[in-house]
Amino acid sequence: MSTPANGNLSRRSIIRGTAGAAGLFTVGGLLTACGGIKESSAQTDSVLRIGYVSPSTGSAAGFGEANAFLMKKLRTTFKDGLRIGGKKYSVEIIDRDSQSSPQTAAQVAADLINSEKIDLMLVTSTPETVNPVADACEAAKIPCLSTAVPWEAWYFGRGATPEKPFTYTYHFFIGVAELHAAYTSLWTKGGVETNRRVGVMWPNDPDGKAIRQGLGPQLKKSGFTIVDPGAYEDGTNDYSAQIAAFKKADAEIFNTFPLPPDFATFWKQARQQGYRPRIASIAKTGLLPSQIEALGSLGHGLSAGFWWSPQFPFTSTLTDQTARQLADDYEKSTGKQWTQVIGSNMALFEAAVHALKATSDPKDRTELAAALGKAKLTTVAGPLDFTSGPVKNVSTEPLVMGQWRKATGGSKFAVEPVIVDNGAFREIPLGGELEPLR
Repeated sequence: MSTPANGNLSRRSIIRGTAGAAGLFTVGGLLTACGGIKESSAQTDSVLRIGYVSPSTGSAAGFGEANAFLMKKLRTTFKDGLRIGGKKYSVEIIDRDSQSSPQTAAQVAADLINSEKIDLMLVTSTPETVNPVADACEAAKIPCLSTAVPWEAWYFGRGATPEKPFTYTYHFFIGVAELHAAYTSLWTKGGVETNRRVGVMWPNDPDGKAIRQGLGPQLKKSGFTIVDPGAYEDGTNDYSAQIAAFKKADAEIFNTFPLPPDFATFWKQARQQGYRPRIASIAKTGLLPSQIEALGSLGHGLSAGFWWSPQFPFTSTLTDQTARQLADDYEKSTGKQWTQVIGSNMALFEAAVHALKATSDPKDRTELAAALGKAKLTTVAGPLDFTSGPVKNVSTEPLVMGQWRKATGGSKFAVEPVIVDNGAFREIPLGGELEPLR
């Protein structure tokens, strides 16, 4: 695995810009709030207690849509326990809702660590949830694995550097290199001609700051002109200034990393005020069917990175289901359309079990954390390899580009994503060609 092309990434500036994401919920703040976290919370019995935190309510609730399905499936999968190091362990998954809030995420993490006495923490979806939980685990010396946050926002945003990495917290997801490769492939080879001017709306939050520092310079190197009206605050209601800047520069490509409600507000105002780019590639929102459906016809034609879909040619190490079978199972069981979070969150448990089984004693925190750092496996979301970077504590995963379209062919769902560019990962088949926004 090659090192991402983020040589110009200012680590100091990212740390300054994103370390405040958890606010009072830094390592020291959390320890103070909890009255101190005891180092010896691991149990000596034969039960492995796994904490699982994700946003099931709040602004990022879409990322938790599949939780009930996954928890039921995984608890069934683990009903006979795990045999590790010659001993059989029962498995208990204790799931908690972060409510899309850093404060709540820190609180539920402290409860899982101090009251539930978990042996391993799993956490997913957005820095607002993942970073405070990971910080709590690093402070308490609890092994933690996370996903669904660009790795730079997780790593540099929490204060790590290659010279001073984490010990107990590990993460897999895409990063600047994967986004850069996927975006530039789509924007230059997708078949839609543009003037290569990119209007960017990157927020004043951990995702936005990491992307501005990392992705912005890389896009410029690739020959794109960046039209950046500056960081905006989450929850902004009037985007007239940004829209005016994009129109004035004739930015035919648009990119953003907003919270779902913020994008809905912006996109409606953009159409009302006459801003109509030829390509709009969005992240953090526009990743799930429910988020696109909420936009109505305004959601048709939006493109987004896909780190999982039924077209991925991989199989779960836990359920032996292919990506297609897992998606079909979800739709049949829930009546809802598959979402890419299903794949990443299933892979989260696959990697966790892989590490647990690699230990002689899964309740030994130091050994389990080291096993996470040595994990190398192929999950339903694709290959993961924590032994080759891009930095210690991190593995990346595949990313391709999909475009949302109005569903056809008698589908019971309103929209469907079509994989329109696989230049960054050829193993995943194309489903069609990119269409310009109408």
